[in-house]
Amino acid sequence: MNKKYKFIISGGGTGGHIYPAVAIANELKAHYPNAVFLFVGAKDRMEMEKVPQAGYEIKGLWISGLQRSLSLKNMMFPFKLISSLWASKKIIKNFKPDVAIGTGGYASAPLLRVASNKGIPCLIQEQNSHAGITNKWLSNKANSICVAYDGMDEFFPSNKIKFTGNPVRQDLLDISTKREEAISFFKLNPNKKTILILGGSLGARKINELISSSLSLFEKLNLQVIWQCGKYYFETYKNKETDTVQIHAFLNRMDLAYAASDFIISRAGALSVSELCLVGKPVIFIPSPNVAEDHQTKNALAISNKSAAILIKENKLDSMFETEFSALISSEDKQQEFSKNIKSLAKPNATKEIVAEINRLLEL
Repeated sequence: MNKKYKFIISGGGTGGHIYPAVAIANELKAHYPNAVFLFVGAKDRMEMEKVPQAGYEIKGLWISGLQRSLSLKNMMFPFKLISSLWASKKIIKNFKPDVAIGTGGYASAPLLRVASNKGIPCLIQEQNSHAGITNKWLSNKANSICVAYDGMDEFFPSNKIKFTGNPVRQDLLDISTKREEAISFFKLNPNKKTILILGGSLGARKINELISSSLSLFEKLNLQVIWQCGKYYFETYKNKETDTVQIHAFLNRMDLAYAASDFIISRAGALSVSELCLVGKPVIFIPSPNVAEDHQTKNALAISNKSAAILIKENKLDSMFETEFSALISSEDKQQEFSKNIKSLAKPNATKEIVAEINRLLEL
């Protein structure tokens, strides 16, 4: 425990890669208070801001992904990759990590490739049910691959897979005790059921249009609404606020938002899905179709196929939403079935299990 281990961690591009990386670092720090950490990200991505905010040093690589169409950026990719490989060699040589950890994102590829070639034990953590291109590329070189869904041997060598789940916020572990605080925080009527709508921090146009057109349905069903519409859409929808409809650009207390809700409508990003399994409320997933490999739909299918949530694709909202939602609201049995089944899929100790796997790699 007293040895001064060095951990190098790479993950970024989106919050879905950054949050697990920081959560793993925090858990490692709890285990090894003397440990030294270095993050590596892509120079112009959000990790360069978010990681220092979490209290960790980060170095940036000149790297980006391949675009789906012909572009100048694609022509620059080989030069960026060579530059990033050279920079990664220098970083690894100077830092001398005991373990390298990747959670996805462009910078993970060159960094973990170099680390594995130097004989440094490598662990990658895949959040989604459909593996990202970086993690697939790294999988043959990695010593251990931590996943959150069944069937990942479609993408990775089965002997390297560890089913740990995704890191989740610890303040969600027992939200049932926060119900009273949540009702007070959001100034809700304790005698009415509450629906929570989540479209991500930026917002989701289709979900916002759906909710706007469904407010009269919610009123008819005697529901109160916490609607997180996203910062891009707040000005458009803020005039929809009433005594029973709250509009928020962003929700700072997600634990209380979950605790206050009886029903949830959400996108199906990997971390959102993991959180909602922990929360255990009836959920309608409306996955974004505009993400790589349509992975949100695959994430949602992994849950809905186990009778643990409802999945409605964006192009089916007009024909399906009112019928599906009304049926859910009117059936206590259906609500209890979804709550029980989604809760059974939760992995509350995911971060601890990932760190246990890193401990094993330290002994290699």
